[in-house]
Amino acid sequence: MSSSVNSPYALRVRDLAHRPGDMREVSLDITVPSTLGAGLIAVREGDQMHLDVKLEGLHKGVLVSGTARAEATGECSRCLIDISELVEVEFAELFAYDASEEFDYQVHDDHVDCEPVVRDAVVLSLPFQPVCRPDCPGLDPETGERLADVGERPTTSATDPRWAALSGIQFDDSTPHQTTVDEERTQADQAE
Repeated sequence: MSSSVNSPYALRVRDLAHRPGDMREVSLDITVPSTLGAGLIAVREGDQMHLDVKLEGLHKGVLVSGTARAEATGECSRCLIDISELVEVEFAELFAYDASEEFDYQVHDDHVDCEPVVRDAVVLSLPFQPVCRPDCPGLDPETGERLADVGERPTTSATDPRWAALSGIQFDDSTPHQTTVDEERTQADQAE
């Protein structure tokens, strides 16, 4: 037997093969054999997934459509706390009887392996930058504290390090005022 038959996503379709119009519905609860997703959030290996699948016999193959539900876990892209969210996706793909047909998937040993179809649907539905909440303020750039935990803080104006040496200069107000060329011209114009 091929490895696809041993996959938890594999479904037997012998009763639908070459029987256009026949249909069967299947519900599966599976343990995810490998992680779905590679970013900050994913459906992890060993997590549970529920599949509601409809199998329909057609002239060229078996149409597999359905819904997959699982819990994705990861971390917030702004504040790095652990998060989880429900992933519910729909999928549909035709599994051809004949490998010479121009279809991506085929029926093998009277089975269809839904794993690549479900994987694609789940991975594409995962957010690229997941957040714990839409208005997550993130982390304090200076202290690294989670801003949602520490509350409002007064904003400090960052000093450009190139000007930092000038911050120590103090001017003495008792020095006599020096007039500029423009001030001298204004005084001369007033005297006339």
